[in-house]
Amino acid sequence: MSRTLARLTLDALAELPEEVRECVVWELDPVHRHRAEASGDCAAEKEAWLSAVLLDWGSCGMVLRVDDAAVGVVVYAPATYLPGSATLPTAPPSSDAVLLSTAYVVPELRGHGLGRMLMQAAVKDVLARGGVRAVEAFGDLRPSASSVPCVLPADYLRAVGFKTHRGHARYPRLRMEVSSAVTWRGEVEAALERLLVAVRPRRVPGAATERSGSPGPDRSSAQGGAQLVEP
Repeated sequence: MSRTLARLTLDALAELPEEVRECVVWELDPVHRHRAEASGDCAAEKEAWLSAVLLDWGSCGMVLRVDDAAVGVVVYAPATYLPGSATLPTAPPSSDAVLLSTAYVVPELRGHGLGRMLMQAAVKDVLARGGVRAVEAFGDLRPSASSVPCVLPADYLRAVGFKTHRGHARYPRLRMEVSSAVTWRGEVEAALERLLVAVRPRRVPGAATERSGSPGPDRSSAQGGAQLVEP
């Protein structure tokens, strides 16, 4: 079973579930978002946003694939590219941080640590840019009754390494220092092993050869054993 991590592109966006492709809570201000929702243009607006950010700021997301199927994604950018964030009560994000807007794993593969693996990939991408000290995100303390769609559960953010930076009764802002990513490698590799157990048969052709010492995937990228594919 192949596992790859690749940067988010327009083609990859088109493969993601509708709930990811059509969420523009962060990408548009409230007025333009309501217009897009009323006209059914959310997916087109999301594509236009991604195209503009890729051209202006560069890579702003990571996609995880299992056997060529996109199963997870994280999206992040400076807050200036995410005007919807200004509506949250704990805005604005810190000036030394980029803002995490999306973190998604398909339901059937949740609970195997893939969210943490995607977050590691995102943080390492941000770290390589220089000049960024942290990733921040707005969390929802009551996601099951959320009045603001696309806000991540605060419990999930804490589970993948975020800590409360500015508290709020409903929408705290959380922060993760990018330097913390280097401590994740062992946990990420364990998450990948749990993924393999969950989705592959017990006997995989060629697996014995790999265990016997044949060269496996290049781990120098520290992507938890998944291959990082450049565009």
